[in-house]
Parts: sequence; C-alpha cells; structure tokens
Amino acid sequence: MSRPGGPAPEPDCPELGFYGLAGHTDDPHDLLDEIADAERTGLGAVFLSERFDTKDAVALAGAAAAASHRLGIGTAATNPHTRHPLVTATAATTLHRLSRGRYALGLGRGFDALSDLIGLPRVTSARLEDTVALLRTLWRGEAVADHHGAAGDFPYLRRTATGEDRIPVLMVALGERTLELAGRIADGVVLHTFFTDDTLARAVRTVRHAAERAGRDPGSVRIWAVLATVEESVPEELRLRKITGRLATYLQGYGDVLVRVNGWDPGVLKRFRDDPLVRDHPGPLDAAPAATLERIGSLLPDEWLAACATGSAGHCASRIADQFGAGADSVILHGATPAELAPVVAAWRSRRDPQRFSSLPANPGWRTP
Repeated sequence: MSRPGGPAPEPDCPELGFYGLAGHTDDPHDLLDEIADAERTGLGAVFLSERFDTKDAVALAGAAAAASHRLGIGTAATNPHTRHPLVTATAATTLHRLSRGRYALGLGRGFDALSDLIGLPRVTSARLEDTVALLRTLWRGEAVADHHGAAGDFPYLRRTATGEDRIPVLMVALGERTLELAGRIADGVVLHTFFTDDTLARAVRTVRHAAERAGRDPGSVRIWAVLATVEESVPEELRLRKITGRLATYLQGYGDVLVRVNGWDPGVLKRFRDDPLVRDHPGPLDAAPAATLERIGSLLPDEWLAACATGSAGHCASRIADQFGAGADSVILHGATPAELAPVVAAWRSRRDPQRFSSLPANPGWRTP
C-alpha cells in the first residue's frame, strides 16, 4: 500500500521545496494560501517544522494533504521522543494514506537545552536509530513485542491498520555524526540553512559514504540542501528578518555546531554572543525589531551572510544551481513564501534541465519512483 488510491500527480519542479509558515506565525491558516500559491508556482514540496505554539507538524501536514493535489509533504522535523512511537506511526500512516503517498516523516535531534527545560531526555543517535526501526516494523504491519531499547521499553506495539505502508523517513542533519547516521538509515536527508557550498559538498559526501559503508546504494538517499532565499522585491525589513534574523537565531541556539561545520571563526561567534544587544535580547532574534536586526547584522561577517540567495531572481536561480553543483538532489528555498518565491522559480524554470530531475517523485523522501 505504498500509494493507496493510485499515484498522486507530479509537481512541475519536484526538485524545489519551501518551508510552510517559515519562522514565527500566529495564524496557521496562512498555510492554506501558501499551499495554493506553491502549486500554482510549480514548487515540488512543502516542509513543516515544529514549534510548541501554533505549528504542530502533524496537524499542519494533515492540512497540507487536504489542501494540495501535487505537493510532496515532509515534516522537517519533529523529535522522536515528544510522541509515543505508536502515536507517531499512526500519524504517519494516516498522512501517507490521506496524501496518496506524498508524505515523508522527518525526525531530528532538537535542542538539548529545550529537552532539559521541559523534562525530556536528550535525543541520541541510538534513540533515533531505534525509533526508526520501531516505526518501520509497525508500518510493515508487524508487531513489536518485549522491546527494550534506546527508544524505550514497550511490552507490545501493533498498529490496528491493515496492510503494509511504505513511508520514507527523512533525517534532519547538521553535525557529522548525524549526517553519518542519516546515510546509514534514512531515505532522505534535510541539511541545514547557511551551509557554505564547500560545507554542502562535504555533507553530501559524508551521507553517501555512510550509506555505502552500510551496504546501501548511496544514490538512493535523497539529499535536500536548504538555501535561505530572499529575492530583491521583498521589502528590506523582511529581508533583514529572513536572512540576518534567521542566521542570528541559529547562532543563538546552536552556533557552535554551525560555525564548526562551516569552518568559521569561533572568536566571531563569541563576540556576537557577548554583545549586550544579543546577550540581553529576550527570545529569538528573528523576532527582533528592524533597528535591532540592523545592528546585529554589523556583528556578522559578510562571508557568513553570503551563504544564502539574495538579489535578482536570476542570481537566486544561479545560487540554486550552485547547490546542485555541490551534489544536492533537491533544494528547499527557505524563509520566503511561495508568492515571494514566484520570480525565483520562474527564473529557475528557464535554466533547469528536466531530464536531470525526472527521477524525483513528489514524495520528498524518495529518490526514485
């Protein structure tokens, strides 16, 4: 039952995705307009991150499945320990069948500090691997009995849904160990925003080599680059929020890892974090006033802010091509709405090679139909 009810129609540009409700939102209903715009524009997939506010990934994925006909849908990501594995398996089964096979479950480690704060254990590689194994067993229609592993102790687990469901697992990965884990066990990988082109190429090699060492076909793992993309028609204040604010927020939360993988200067990160404007700011910096973001931008090197796509639609399309040149299979255009991305997608259409992407189905977790 990999595609119940027959296959879904394919999108125009299955190699391009976007994040639904990127950043902060108080109105999840906006996702429905984004879905309609995305299908008109020709984007291939919507990715749904999760926050403990108005962005429950399962609820949003259900809305996306109901409101779309061609878009692939991926959670990118939820954490493996915020739901019981039987609940997660059930949610993914429901979304898989509801979307006619367009859904991929994305898992990630999350933030250690947040796990500590809300009283959950930190997510380890062992927990991710054990959770994926449990989910795949349940999706095959099999029972799990007397399980004792990193995901927990479960006397008996079994879905009541009949049949087998082939649901891909996406892994959201930043550091090398998670990239290697993704190569071993995941069907697709979502990388991180603000990777330099060299870092992207290294990440792709890490995933492919790990897959090969695990006895898998390295080309079967679909790798998504994530490119912050803000075309020149977007107002300056929004551009600041989507580029400067977004990077600054990442540096607040897990800047050490991002700086390390990019080979950036950790001294710059320390000066950034020690600046009173950053140190004393309550909450994520991408929600800060424009004047604050302008000042914060002066703390960040041009090299760091250049790991994105800005300027004309043609230049943004060139930056998309750079991601494919570095080895990515697909690219998430992060930070902008589908309406804002329309000029970029149009510019990309004028230069894309349809044959290159003919092996990409709508489902963002699969590499070949």
